Amino acid sequence: MKLKDKDEAIDFEATDYLGNKIQLFGYAEKKVLLTFFRAASCPFCNMRVNELITNYSKFEENEIAIITIFAASKDEIIRYAGKQNAPFPIIADPNLELFKKYQIEESFSGMLKALINPIKMWKVMFSGFFNMKSVKEKPIIPADFLIDENKNIHKAYYGKDFGDHIPITEILNWK
Repeated sequence: MKLKDKDEAIDFEATDYLGNKIQLFGYAEKKVLLTFFRAASCPFCNMRVNELITNYSKFEENEIAIITIFAASKDEIIRYAGKQNAPFPIIADPNLELFKKYQIEESFSGMLKALINPIKMWKVMFSGFFNMKSVKEKPIIPADFLIDENKNIHKAYYGKDFGDHIPITEILNWK
């Protein structure tokens, strides 16, 4: 069953790909954007990571921490998403343990929605992140969770396709 707005967030402790210990509830008194991505080679995912990096100072101004989780190994993150040197944690979850806790789904129709959308595909093709490796990966659909200072889910957003996330402006306008 998918998590919903106002549910209590599920705490976890993990190590990011750089070896730092991350605990969700360790972000005391902070809002957190918790984002789940599919493969570290996924161009849609890397475009979103780039968008988060580009807007990182705005997230800091709004006192919103970012934690990202990939359905990938540490080595895959280093090879792909890690090249962007994100200023926030990127957690490798190749066994999908955190994905299961947060009820993240796989969907072939979600994959097709992204692949047949000419606007999304145009952006991906010219993003600098395009590669064919991620096509073979599981069709995991991304999800975003806005978690408030009391560790409750303010907004649970399960994407509809590979490139579907909460708009950055909506996150930054979160009060």
